[in-house]
This record gives sequence, structure tokens and C-alpha cells, in this order.
Amino acid sequence: MSTVTVAIPVRNGGALFGRVLEALARQTVEHELLVCDSASTDGSAEAARARGARVIEIAPAEFGHGATRNLLVREASGAHVALLTQDAEPASERWLEHLLGGFELGGDVALAYGPYVPRPDASPAVRLELTRWFASLAPDGAPRVERLDPSERSLPAATFVGRRGFLSDANACVLREAWQRVPFRDVAYAEDRVLALDMLRAGYAKAYVPAAAVLHSHTYTTVEQLRRSFDEARGLLEVYRWREPAGPRRVLGQLRGALRAADDELASEGAPARTRAPVLAGVARHGVARQAGAILGSRADRLPPGVRRALSLERRAGFAPLDLDEPARIPSREDPR
Repeated sequence: MSTVTVAIPVRNGGALFGRVLEALARQTVEHELLVCDSASTDGSAEAARARGARVIEIAPAEFGHGATRNLLVREASGAHVALLTQDAEPASERWLEHLLGGFELGGDVALAYGPYVPRPDASPAVRLELTRWFASLAPDGAPRVERLDPSERSLPAATFVGRRGFLSDANACVLREAWQRVPFRDVAYAEDRVLALDMLRAGYAKAYVPAAAVLHSHTYTTVEQLRRSFDEARGLLEVYRWREPAGPRRVLGQLRGALRAADDELASEGAPARTRAPVLAGVARHGVARQAGAILGSRADRLPPGVRRALSLERRAGFAPLDLDEPARIPSREDPR
């Protein structure tokens, strides 16, 4: 039996999925490779099998962000299950080794995750955004463990917006024994953040491992970025009941802050002043699209389904709030049941 499984949901993963498979073949840790394919027509399933993967095939209608990952973890043979998306490419041959190292940081660690590194073709706005966010999770560059005191476990879900509740299952690993007690919920979006909060409230810890990086970024048009931000913000509203502040002072302040940070970084890289203007214009467009999408998405409950569908990159019309502040349905890890 493998001690670790790498599990990936895929549908028409294309060339990027091929690069993910190549990177996995170079890992220093032996592992089982498990893929769940949703009726790909581009040969993704065959490419995975050629790399030694065990492939589970499901119909597209059966896919769910939480449900499919539960299927993968349930079918995995490893005691730890590392989760990637089809376009999240391990950045080094020691990615899995580093990720597993997160579980050595405490006997209660049930989740470990790493950062995204922007791909070479990422726009300056995306590069700056990803770099700043993941740097904020561990300012000193060292691994960081998050856990809750028993007195914190009943705090409102909105308390955990940000670093403490963050998890990305595009680059994460779960202790299968803990997952058996605390599985993914079958939710439309933000299933990884819901899992993190459920695990923390159940008495487990999560570890952020900066060295366990993957190449992962998206190139969106301005409209696509707005729609992507709409989906993200709707997910935060569904999970945390979080609404993005919409006051003009706040919006302008965030835009000025992003532009100032971008200009400072460009200056530190030695970029001539004449070349900064088009880059800063791109940062401004990205920031406006993100802010507009976030404001609209965090008010998705007030919008008609047709408008939600039009604004969604995933074309999802629904709104499915969770009540994460109801009495805990999950026994804590200290509970012997």
C-alpha cells in the first residue's frame, strides 16, 4: 500500500495536465496516482493511465467540487492524499516531500497546503496579487501552523475570513484518517475553505508550507476576471456571510494601495519609469474588475438567478448559503466516539 496518494479531478486537461503528470513523475516521493476523469475528449484519461494512474471515470453531471474529492480520497490507498487540480503543476521535484513535511509540524495536523507561483505568462497584475497574498500567509517564509483553542471553535464563521480559514485544494494534502471523521461537504464553491473550518473546529490543525509550491495562475480578460471574482465572492457569502464593503473610500483606497505596491515592486526590479505606465494600467483594470466582481458577488443573494448566471464565470445561477454556525455536527478529535 502506498503511504501517499496524489489525486486529481480532470476534464479535458490539455497540455497543462500533461505538464502536471510530467512533474509528478519527477517527484522524490513514491506515490499512487489517482485521477477522476469527467468524460474528457482530449485524451486526458489515456495520458494519465500512460503515467501509471488509476483512473475513475464519472459522468460530467456527477461532478461536484466536494463530492468528487470525497470520491478520490475514499478510493485512495494512501494514508495521506495530496490534492491538485489539472493545471496546478508542482514547481519542483520535492513538492510532495515538502507538502508531507507539513504533517511533521504537529501531531494534530490534518491538512497541509502550499502556495501558487505565477506561470511565466501571467500578467503583472496576477503575478503581484498572488505573490503578495501567499507572502502574507508566512511573512518570514517559514512554515506556519494554524489551530483553534477550544474557546475559539464556536466563533462565527466570518471570524475566519482570511489567513486563518484559508485553504486551497488546488495544492493541498489531507490526512485520510482525519477526513474519515471530517469529509468535504458537497457544496457548490469554496469546499476547501469549508473543510478547513470544519477541521479546525473539530480540533485539527492545518499547516502552510511555503516550499510546497505549484505553478498555477490564470489569464483572464477583464470581463472574465470580474466573473471569476463574482464566483469567489458569492462563495465567501455562502460560507462566511461575508459582504465586500462597497463604500467609495474603501474601493479607491484598495485601488491606490494595489497601484502603490505594484509601482514599488516595479521600482525595486529596476523597471524604468516610462515602462511602468502600461503595467500599472493593467493592474488598475485588474483591480477594478476584481472589486466590481467582489461587490456584486457578495450581494448575490439579492440578485435574480438570471443575473447571477450572466455574472458567473461558471454560469451558475444558484445561491446556496451554508449555516456553519449551527451546533457542530462533527465530533472533535478529542471525542473518543
